[in-house]
Amino acid sequence: MLMQGFDSFLSLLSLALIVFSGFALVDAALRREDGYRAADKQTKPFWLIVLGLAFVVNLIFNIFSFLPIIGLVATIVYMVDVRPALRSLPGGGRGRRGGSSSDGPYGPYNGGR
Repeated sequence: MLMQGFDSFLSLLSLALIVFSGFALVDAALRREDGYRAADKQTKPFWLIVLGLAFVVNLIFNIFSFLPIIGLVATIVYMVDVRPALRSLPGGGRGRRGGSSSDGPYGPYNGGR
């Protein structure tokens, strides 16, 4: 009974690692290439390769192997260092190019001037 519960816990932990690395991979893919350069981080292809490898390693290997731990470290570095730097850029480093937060559907709002 105890081993069965421990096995279930490890399965859930492994699933959480897969979801975490998958989220980081999708988030990195949705960010603009120039955002990485503007935030003075590694390039977008670099992070896509690293996070893609972390995702695949989490899918293939057991959680007790050292490779998923390396993938987890890479994913954590992206989530706590690169992602906040990209989000702090104007527009959040996402698909929308240019503009300001005061832009309306027909252009910038100038206060009725």
